[in-house]
Amino acid sequence: MAEINLTQTEADLLIAMPKVKVNNQVWDYPSFGGSISIPLTSTDKKENFILDVSRSHIDLLKGKYQNRGRQVVVLIRLDFGGAPHRNPDGTEICCLHLHLYRESYGDKWAVEIPKERFVNCADLWQTLQDFIRYCTNGSNRFPWWIERTGIENGTPLSAGEILSYSPVSRT
Repeated sequence: MAEINLTQTEADLLIAMPKVKVNNQVWDYPSFGGSISIPLTSTDKKENFILDVSRSHIDLLKGKYQNRGRQVVVLIRLDFGGAPHRNPDGTEICCLHLHLYRESYGDKWAVEIPKERFVNCADLWQTLQDFIRYCTNGSNRFPWWIERTGIENGTPLSAGEILSYSPVSRT
């Protein structure tokens, strides 16, 4: 796959661009080891994006949410539940951290998450909602197009849910 390099101005414009889902498909939040890639588009339909949601197979609280532009360029990625990240200048950022595209480095730089934009990072469902709002520039107030199926089918979504999980019967 060819690498696409953007100028910082191009990347910033893509990041700031409001985004909407392409179709009416409803997606299930991935179970352990699973992932989904949801197609998005700019509101003027001139740019296409992908929202990726991935979960670790082994570490139940590890995963990533990322927004790609131009099919392959990671514009924003939120890593959670993993190891700290070392930036190219040697600074270390703890996990949970946010990768933002940086010209000449792509997604190799991470920053601490803006706590005012991510209100409860212990809850992966809330964090996904916050991430979608962050990536879509507020054009999606709630990810109603991703089903929170986790607890009903045995896939807890937060540390609290993992500790208090009990099967739910559907009657």
